[in-house]
Amino acid sequence: MSSTMKAAVYHGTRDIRIEQVPIPHPRDGEVVIAVRRSGICGTDATEWTAGPVMVPVHHRHPASGHLGPMIPGHEFVGEVVDGSAELPAGTLVAAGAGVWCGRCDRCAEGRTNICRNYYTLGLNAPGGLAEYVAAPARMLRTVPAGLPLDAAAMAQPLAVGLHAARRAGARHGDSVVIIGAGAIGTFTLAGLSHLIHVDITVVDLPGPKLDRAAKLGAARTLSAHDDVVAAVLELTGGRGADVVIEASGAPGQFETALRMVTTGGRVLAVGLPKDKPAVDMFSLALREVTIDSTVAHVCDDDLGVALDILAEGILGPLLLDSVISLDDLVTRGLEPLAASRVDGKILVAPTHRNW
Repeated sequence: MSSTMKAAVYHGTRDIRIEQVPIPHPRDGEVVIAVRRSGICGTDATEWTAGPVMVPVHHRHPASGHLGPMIPGHEFVGEVVDGSAELPAGTLVAAGAGVWCGRCDRCAEGRTNICRNYYTLGLNAPGGLAEYVAAPARMLRTVPAGLPLDAAAMAQPLAVGLHAARRAGARHGDSVVIIGAGAIGTFTLAGLSHLIHVDITVVDLPGPKLDRAAKLGAARTLSAHDDVVAAVLELTGGRGADVVIEASGAPGQFETALRMVTTGGRVLAVGLPKDKPAVDMFSLALREVTIDSTVAHVCDDDLGVALDILAEGILGPLLLDSVISLDDLVTRGLEPLAASRVDGKILVAPTHRNW
């Protein structure tokens, strides 16, 4: 095997270069993976258009220790090539990307996603937009037999959606509204449908995203062009929804979520708006509405379940947009993603082999 590999390297705003870099060597507890697919998401697009935000190009990351240009890619699946007794060479694995210490108070609580020493491969340390990546074995899960690589590559973002679904706090029979049917909204919908029986309404612009939501368990869909607050109030007999999940990050939608939730209900912030929302604290306090947030996922709880859901064979084909080469990462990946011209998941195949 050559000592170098092809990789995308992030240098700064709108500056990602395809370079030859050294193949990583595993540290204690790590294995080396030949990357077969690596997904990109809105976070990657934001880093490219407006970053560095999370990539430690100019300041050393306190947990990962990385400083300088870095390989992005936090959604990847591949084949172990330098393994361990538990994960021998040839094993297909999906990565959780988040690395936790296992020693702090948050880890002791099982909240490893907010570990005091947390960092993420592809955001704070070299990731999977390369031919090879070194990753801790404990954040990897074996890909179920027969699960296509294109679907397995969605395990990490689906795990994020599962964690969001858990954080929503919905109870059996609740009315739930999800604002936003893009990738993260869809993954949250899939997670919610898997975990609990609730009545789900999905809001977005008319088109394929709402069609997909209907196929994945939404009881109904609403066009964002309409007065969705009035529609939700009518559907719930004037009460409002028990839980509203804001997964779009679009301007004004967090405020919309607060207006359509019932007294004593819950709003979960998933989408990240560019501008700070204007919150009506008077109404919020008088109605005792709970606002919650969510980040990443708990690997031990969510990644294996995500692979099981994908193995059912429904979600992956509905979400896949395209598979592109590493050379096309910017023109066919980040540019359309940043311009909101993508409804599903774009995956990158770092090698030209027919995997």
